[in-house]
Amino acid sequence: MSKAFTREDDRDDAPVLPRPASPLPPGVKNYLTPDGARRLREELTHLSDVDRPLVAARPEEESARRQLHVIDQRLDYLQASLRTAEVVRPPAEPPVQVRFGTTVTVRDSRGRQQRYRIVGVDETDTDRGWVSWRSPVATALLKSRVGDCVLLRSPEGDEALDVLDIVYE
Repeated sequence: MSKAFTREDDRDDAPVLPRPASPLPPGVKNYLTPDGARRLREELTHLSDVDRPLVAARPEEESARRQLHVIDQRLDYLQASLRTAEVVRPPAEPPVQVRFGTTVTVRDSRGRQQRYRIVGVDETDTDRGWVSWRSPVATALLKSRVGDCVLLRSPEGDEALDVLDIVYE
């Protein structure tokens, strides 16, 4: 319809936010742990069944329209992520090498220990030590075994990490 046939007050003033892009390049698999897939499904359900109806009940408020737009974008993102997800189940046997889903304990050259859990890009939580399988630290650790020393290349410089323990949580 031409703008000539619309009233000024008919248009939606909600800002057009850019569509969130996938953090994965085209063609790269979207791996998730079973727990990560469950958490994303729970967030999707909560947003669509609880948050969105509450916000949609206030259509006259400009802040509600903006918030609704943000919720809808997150819903779109979660649906796309879950649609393309490949859930990786833990192996039946205890891990002997670092794989997707493992938690790895390492010691750096200064003797500090750190734990990293290798998860999907949508599960990353640096406060908990959960790193994306595509991150530099995960890339350095993948396929290593207890006793191995791996080289972590980062902008701060190279660092040797000794692999101390590998577990599935």
